[in-house]
Amino acid sequence: MNGLEVTVLLGITVLTGAILAPKLRVAVPLLLVVAGLALGFIPEVREIALPPETVLLLFLPVLLFWESMTTSLRSIRRDFRGIFLMSTALVVASAFAVAGVAYALGLPWNAALILGAAVAPTDATAVAALGRMLPRRNFMNLKAESLTNDGTALVIYGVAVGVAAGGQYTPLDVTGLVVLSYVGGAAAGVVVAGLAYLVMRRVRNTLNLNIALLLVPFTAFLLAELVHASGVLAVVVAGLIVAYITPRISTAASRRQAAWTWPLGSFLLNGSLFVLIGFEVQAVAHEIPGREIGWLVVVTLASWLVLLVARFVFQTTSVMIIRILDRRPSQRLRRTTYRARIVSAVAGFRGAVSLAIALSVPLTTTAGDPMPGRDEIIFVTAGIILLTLLVQGPILPAVVRWARLPDDTAMQRELELAERAITGAALTAMKDLAHDHGVSEETRDRLTRDYYDYLERNNERVQAREQAEVDRRIADLDKMIGTTDAEAEGEAETAATATAVLDPPAPLPSPRERDEEYSRLRIALLDRKREVLYRLRREGAVDDAVVTQIQTRLDVEELRITGIEVLD
Repeated sequence: MNGLEVTVLLGITVLTGAILAPKLRVAVPLLLVVAGLALGFIPEVREIALPPETVLLLFLPVLLFWESMTTSLRSIRRDFRGIFLMSTALVVASAFAVAGVAYALGLPWNAALILGAAVAPTDATAVAALGRMLPRRNFMNLKAESLTNDGTALVIYGVAVGVAAGGQYTPLDVTGLVVLSYVGGAAAGVVVAGLAYLVMRRVRNTLNLNIALLLVPFTAFLLAELVHASGVLAVVVAGLIVAYITPRISTAASRRQAAWTWPLGSFLLNGSLFVLIGFEVQAVAHEIPGREIGWLVVVTLASWLVLLVARFVFQTTSVMIIRILDRRPSQRLRRTTYRARIVSAVAGFRGAVSLAIALSVPLTTTAGDPMPGRDEIIFVTAGIILLTLLVQGPILPAVVRWARLPDDTAMQRELELAERAITGAALTAMKDLAHDHGVSEETRDRLTRDYYDYLERNNERVQAREQAEVDRRIADLDKMIGTTDAEAEGEAETAATATAVLDPPAPLPSPRERDEEYSRLRIALLDRKREVLYRLRREGAVDDAVVTQIQTRLDVEELRITGIEVLD
């Protein structure tokens, strides 16, 4: 099949999967993998080659950049120790555990270690697609781990391939590779993010801003590869930094355009990858001699189970060690139950990175001999990816329900806090801003009433949510608690807050000629809201996701006032 035929086939498959998945009540990635497996029975489809360079250089930079752009930097800072251990020590432990089992079952040691390196890291795109039913904090930690653990896996892979090809490495060499991978990758990401800041702050055109943004992941990956560091880590670091600084250097129109185009591109690339995984499994299965299929299935199942056990055991051991060494009250709040660790083990999906690593195994050694175990590595890796997607993916919701993880309402509370804070700040600055922009008193009073009404509606939503939480606790505890006095106090407090904020002026008619100054004042107030919102983020009072959600609403409001920029 030629490139155009492959593109059309992938597009139709992704569209069909996106349409059918909600009707069948299954996750889109699961349906796309099954579709890829089914299409793989067609001989022409099995001939489609998936070069590892395509995954590493075309798919991954875009996918990882968008996932890092939507990852909470505050969550990473808060749980950095755990994320660091999971993305380094756990990857090493998983790689050697899988290698030991595969070697015991008959795979040559060098090939077994390459296999371990390929399947050790969790996949950020698979986690993002299938792990959203987790509580937000668990999801963000797993996502952050998946974004950063590829650097460790690629170092292990590089050493294993070098040894298999006839090279030799000392412990000092391995340490140098690890340092270069992480430090070099992080440095490349910082440099590219800095260059992006210098360029984007001087550009105001929506299209040009987003072209510059699109170049960031590819440039970061390229720079890291040039210094033999981790391109994946460079993309992630650049994405985290750019996500933090973008509000200061972009416009409402450019942010809205990016929010519309990046998710679409990410979905199409991600969906195509899942279909291609199905193709690749079929292609490899038809190349392996039939007498070896049974043995390789056993190796695949054993390696998959080892990954689940190793993840659970590592987390349990880490919790025990940290519990002994760190007895601070703040650390006690971070401790996880064994149920939560089981959820984390099940949520450790493998995906595109593992397949790309397996496909990157050289065909021959430096002596020209065939690389031992290459086909077996690809088969087992693809099989483990399928098991994580088609077994762990469907059972994860049931495991989450069984674990009875505590409800994570922190984001909702922070959202309410931020809304009240920015609205209150806008009301406080209303008079001064109206004076600075030459806005009449009638127009100022009109907008004041609008903000007053919005603040009241937000207070009512907060009251409703808090009452719903009280009702739920009452039902859970099966106790009869009278709420008459509490409701009366709540109503009195709300009334006092409303009168304390502002006595709403009597509504006045808005003449047509006042519309321009009304819009001008609204834009000034939106700028004031953004300043307060970004200050709350710098102080750590609200999460990045809260900032993104509120910023989206403010951008849409601004575009309604100013109009959408028309591209020439």
